[in-house]
Amino acid sequence: MDAMCGRLLMLLIAAMTLSCCASRPVRYERAHVILVGDSTMARSTGYGDALCARFDARTRCDNLARGGRSSKSYRAEGFWDDALAHAREPGYLTYVLIQFGHNDQPGKAERSTTSLEFSANLHRYVDEVRAAGAVPVLVTPLTRRSFRSAKLVDGLGPWADATAAVAQTSGTALLDLHRDSMTVVAAMGAVGALSLAELPPPESAVAAAATGTTTEAAKPLPLASGAHVPTFDYTHLGPKGAGLFSGIVAAEIADAVPDLAHHLK
Repeated sequence: MDAMCGRLLMLLIAAMTLSCCASRPVRYERAHVILVGDSTMARSTGYGDALCARFDARTRCDNLARGGRSSKSYRAEGFWDDALAHAREPGYLTYVLIQFGHNDQPGKAERSTTSLEFSANLHRYVDEVRAAGAVPVLVTPLTRRSFRSAKLVDGLGPWADATAAVAQTSGTALLDLHRDSMTVVAAMGAVGALSLAELPPPESAVAAAATGTTTEAAKPLPLASGAHVPTFDYTHLGPKGAGLFSGIVAAEIADAVPDLAHHLK
């Protein structure tokens, strides 16, 4: 009789455990990270590939960021459809990191957005990622490295604020890259920040930075093939910049997205 009672107790405990576990979301050992954004995240010019390299072997990381794209043109040109197709692939716990702002600023009509359009676009991205069964993560735009009178110029603050507001109202995790990159670049100063670019600075850029006010350097002519031409500027990143800012994003992930942080090396 005692043996029977013991057996019954074990079955009840097992049933309670299974019931508890069944109510929890499925935990995948394999993660899938999808990067969606502009050139500051894209291959060759941004930190995206360096961030992908920070994940472990169980994590698939697709850098789908594209240079020159905004929250409007990335969708209009079909890149978003491709990102969603990746997000729907089964067998992973999938996260989609979304970072725009640089090309949403006034400029070219095919990509510029108003503040209301920008916010609406981010909300739509978030909703569609969730509908695809993935987890959206919003990223505020990386700072540019332009200085005036020894002070870092904040030209992307309104877009960073709008991204943070969308994250709050939609209950989405936020990686505040803009805040953290502003802090780091300001501390480096105009001269120190020159080393983060794709190419070494020309003498004119070094001389200007020494005064505390940066000046734009001449840009190379584009190739007829459309292939990327490395250049020196105050926006895009070389290996040092990519390593620095991918590390900052990884630290933000560790703080704001703990389940994904489990997959960082």
